Amino acid sequence: MAKKKKPEVKDPKNHTIARNRRAFHDFTILDTYEAGIVLTGTEVKSLREGQASLVDGFAAFDSRHELWLEQVHIPEYLNGTWTNHATRRKRKLLLHGKELIKISRQVEDPGLTIVPLRLYFKDGRAKAEIGIAKGKREFDKRHTLREKQDNREAQRAMRVKNRQASL
Repeated sequence: MAKKKKPEVKDPKNHTIARNRRAFHDFTILDTYEAGIVLTGTEVKSLREGQASLVDGFAAFDSRHELWLEQVHIPEYLNGTWTNHATRRKRKLLLHGKELIKISRQVEDPGLTIVPLRLYFKDGRAKAEIGIAKGKREFDKRHTLREKQDNREAQRAMRVKNRQASL
């Protein structure tokens, strides 16, 4: 008799709000970091409703060597009043000093950029996963898609063979 799996209980304090799937298509991710985000109250409430878009987002350093998340769309909170936030404002990312220095040195190389990969809550605090990325060329994108399709077909063929062998 097979054991029944327990239903997976989702922790409300730890869940993903938004993923940037396009970043994995357009870029090769070299390194990832977890950063805190400075948000206003209505932004947090809007994120708790599960609304955000990272597609056009990027991160950049300012003159004071602080890292800022730009062009990330967090829609206005519907029940907010005049204190509602701007949807695409700059948001400060919180990292350790050593991490900031390491990232700034990596980004100095031509062709590298910082892209947001994921927004999520961890222990009740909003976090952003950022990645050091290098842009893919068109033939790299096609090659990646072809590899994924070949792997999918191989898995499908193996599944069929295993089913036939078990009968």
